[in-house]
Amino acid sequence: MSFLFNKYSRPKTPGDLVRAVREFVLRMDTLGPKGVEEASRELARYLAQIKYMVVGTNDAPPSPEVVVAVAQEIYQQDLLTLLITHLIHLDFETKKTVAALVTHLMRLQMGHRYPTVEYFAARPDLLAFLIQGYENPEVALNCGVMVRECARSKPLAKTMLAHPIFWSFFSYVQSTTFDTASDAFVTFRDLLTRHTDLATAFLDANYDAFFERHTQLMHSTNYVTKRQSIRLLGELLTERSNHQIMMRYLASTENLKVIMNLFRDQSRNIQFEAFHPFKLFVANPRKTRAVADILIRNRDKLMTYISNCVPDMIGNQPNEDKMLVLEKLAELSCASSEPPSLSAASHLDRSTVSSNPAA
Repeated sequence: MSFLFNKYSRPKTPGDLVRAVREFVLRMDTLGPKGVEEASRELARYLAQIKYMVVGTNDAPPSPEVVVAVAQEIYQQDLLTLLITHLIHLDFETKKTVAALVTHLMRLQMGHRYPTVEYFAARPDLLAFLIQGYENPEVALNCGVMVRECARSKPLAKTMLAHPIFWSFFSYVQSTTFDTASDAFVTFRDLLTRHTDLATAFLDANYDAFFERHTQLMHSTNYVTKRQSIRLLGELLTERSNHQIMMRYLASTENLKVIMNLFRDQSRNIQFEAFHPFKLFVANPRKTRAVADILIRNRDKLMTYISNCVPDMIGNQPNEDKMLVLEKLAELSCASSEPPSLSAASHLDRSTVSSNPAA
């Protein structure tokens, strides 16, 4: 054992440091408790040195030449895969160091290339392994940081959306561990909103499967998950590139019933979140006859509810959405169940989704 520590006690070059870290990680699986403890301390020290070379400090920015040299050694030794797959065995601070190292390497550009993006692109199962980190609370938040950094890259986001592991987010966001569920939802939302063209293509290709699962989230017993899911629905429907998806969603009476039933929730915040997708059904200039009929049959109750329960002001500004919805509901009649004029189409953009003033 002493030979192992003496061998790497004073690494002199980036290559020495990377090889020392690799050796320690590989040996940790075979060491006893005391050996693991000692190896962990040495591993933390060497990783901190590598991080310093790549990240630098506020007073001492890293040398571009050194960053490239370290990065190339990391790629050649396949160190990122080794660290990520052994993340669970590392101590708290070392996990944070690994996440910080991956974050900075993801942004490293060599000429016109982003070599760390290429590294992950060639290893889709490594991306899936990172996402699966949400299954273990000990590494969930560290993995979340790295997944979101990868999601900044359009090619990697596309890979993650296409991988079967993406559907596991519907379970991760309902984790009984609050921090895990919250972090997973941030990542889930990021993948569905950051690159709008990718998200639109994904939602179009997986419309039924996605919205079936998303509806279940809106019925979650987890208050935070439920509220965030309703809010995300509003974001997705009012994204301009999702116009056809929005129109398909608004044509469904089942979807309208789901939203209207949320008005019965005991939480005023949930009710308020539900108002945002609901107003899209009301303002839609191309309502299906079935949707219009439901709104007409429930018009008086809806108008009473909205008048009493939806706030008149958002901050210091009048709630124009409330006034618009009341106006459109008042215009409905049995004779108006045919699609109305397209003049209301201007109300169906992202500006119609307001922030909830209630915390």
